[in-house]
Amino acid sequence: MDDDGSVLDAYSRAVTGVAASVLPSVAAVTVRTPRGSGGGSAAVISPGGHLLTSAHVVASAGSVSLAFADGTELAAAVAGSDPLSDLAVLRADGPTPRPVPWGDASNLQVGQLVVALGNPLGLAGSVTAGIVSALGRSLPTRAGRVIDEVIQTDAALNPGNSGGVLADSRGRMVGVNTAVAGVGLGLAVPINPTTRAIIDSLLRTGRVRRAWLGVAGAQVPLAPPVAAKVGARTGMQVSSVVAGSPADSAGARRGDIVIALDGQPITTVTGVQRQMVEHAIGRRMEMTLWRNGALVDVVVEPQELRTP
Repeated sequence: MDDDGSVLDAYSRAVTGVAASVLPSVAAVTVRTPRGSGGGSAAVISPGGHLLTSAHVVASAGSVSLAFADGTELAAAVAGSDPLSDLAVLRADGPTPRPVPWGDASNLQVGQLVVALGNPLGLAGSVTAGIVSALGRSLPTRAGRVIDEVIQTDAALNPGNSGGVLADSRGRMVGVNTAVAGVGLGLAVPINPTTRAIIDSLLRTGRVRRAWLGVAGAQVPLAPPVAAKVGARTGMQVSSVVAGSPADSAGARRGDIVIALDGQPITTVTGVQRQMVEHAIGRRMEMTLWRNGALVDVVVEPQELRTP
């Protein structure tokens, strides 16, 4: 009985500690659009009054307002939004609480305690706790791109949690709650070096530059002799090549299997996407293909992806 009480006390202390340190910096977000109003959550990330939220929370926003747990209400503007990662940065019109410290989702382990803080169903200042159920999930965004390394948790999430904080037991932000996939299943965009670079770009310029090759495909298993030759079990088979795209200009064809790009193995559908970052724009890169029983190298020069 005493042992059970001690375990419960330790768990409770961890959750209440996170709530006490993080909740004051989490705001309820109210958004008005031409189609009506909506809401979500956001967290302070800089002393200058910037907050991080989900891009879909502030899509088509005409006006944005924030409400903090201490009763402070502020107007805000969308400083930058990236629908491809479902992340957006707001700028508050007035002083805000201290920033939530950054964590790194790359260090999470399955079974680890996480705490979700936000404003579900209009219930301000809500806290739920659970564990990391799985790592490395993929999440399609409304913009048609896939977010990699998504965190799956059993912490209860509901509409209005989107944009809120997923914190570790030390009160560091390791994810941005972004979706409810089903009962007992929540997903969060990870805070890691890749997403930190996206957030930094939004803070600096209000946008994110990405590269584009113009190929689409699917993961396929490689025949054993091919797998032994290239040192990987899977590759990405090209299903389509956009006419006039960098891949088309380089000679990529439907049916090719992409084995490597710029010296990095391509083993999944998102392998190419992961390398299409800003520094790849206009840079010549070698792409290795498996075609008609042989390895073929072509040189591609990614262009900047233009989004609406």
